[in-house]
Amino acid sequence: MPRLALYALIVCVLAVAAAVVSFAQGSFLGVIWVLLAGIAFNMIWFYARKAKLDKAARAESAQAAS
Repeated sequence: MPRLALYALIVCVLAVAAAVVSFAQGSFLGVIWVLLAGIAFNMIWFYARKAKLDKAARAESAQAAS
């Protein structure tokens, strides 16, 4: 998994934890944390998929070169 995806995973987990704490305290500020977690999850998905496609392209180009 690429480094940026791991950073986004950490942000996602922390945002979910912050949302849980906010909602437990009765604050609707947790909605913002949920939205941040959604953005971070999309970043995880994007960078993981990009790395997978890049790896497949490298393997295909290496196979075509030989």
